[in-house]
Amino acid sequence: MNRAFPIAAALLLLAGCERPASRSPFFESQAPPGLPAADLAPEGWAWGAVQVGEDPPQRYGVASPDVVPQGQAVIVPAYGETAEAWFSAVRTLNGAGLTVWVLDRAGQGGSGRFASPRDLGHVSSFEPDVRALEALVGAVVRPSPDQPLTLLARGDGAAVAIATAERGLPADRIVLWAPHLASRTAAPSPRATLERWMGLDRRPPRDWKPWAREDATKSDPVGAGWQLVNPDLRMSGPSRGWVEAHQAASAEALAAASSLSLPVLQLGRAVGGDLCPRIARCRQEQTGSSALDRASAARATAAFALERSAMGEAPTLR
Repeated sequence: MNRAFPIAAALLLLAGCERPASRSPFFESQAPPGLPAADLAPEGWAWGAVQVGEDPPQRYGVASPDVVPQGQAVIVPAYGETAEAWFSAVRTLNGAGLTVWVLDRAGQGGSGRFASPRDLGHVSSFEPDVRALEALVGAVVRPSPDQPLTLLARGDGAAVAIATAERGLPADRIVLWAPHLASRTAAPSPRATLERWMGLDRRPPRDWKPWAREDATKSDPVGAGWQLVNPDLRMSGPSRGWVEAHQAASAEALAAASSLSLPVLQLGRAVGGDLCPRIARCRQEQTGSSALDRASAARATAAFALERSAMGEAPTLR
């Protein structure tokens, strides 16, 4: 007798028994004790959420400068980052006269989850990120000629930024900071496709470990502090499905890069595939690529966002 279907059905039923509360979005984060003032929430910081269709809500935050804004910036973090970790960068961009929005990634940070445990990052594709960014910009940010929009995407967030720009997102320019594309961009295997259909791509890889303070602090001390005090923000490694989704999104980003007409600034070293040579109007600047370099990336982004020729037009990039 073929027992594959009964076993698959049992696994799907078990997946449906997880507590919904563990997947809810999270807004009321508490600051870690002793955190420097520069890493606290900027004055006037406010939370919101955007939800598209049946996707879990994605959390965003926003802060405006204390002067008339000269433009807007939307930050698309890398895997595992939360909006709280970007507070110092938001302050820098606010100081340059920009209204700043940070959109937590799908199934990460303070956003609702697709799977449990909560610190397992999972999506079956990057499409929820793309749809949420389109909805945030179109319905909430609403850029205009006197309030142009700059996207700042870090790490694998570059694939989201390129996908939305290729679809016509009304952005004025894009900053790709240390873009991280998957080194393998082949189409999903038949087995991976079947696992996704059965919901088994939500499982962690065999070497996956739950969030640990020691591991988080090594790469991002500020972010780790926020996650320590706020367990709902904790992120460990990604699911098998997320890895497959990153590979597919990376392939699409490499294919779409040559069609981009917006000015693009690449900061730092690219991982997995260099996008800038494929983009018609792209220049590169050297900056650090670690989470400790967010302030430097913010300063470069502010200069690029406000850069205009004497005629008030976007710069011509090589």
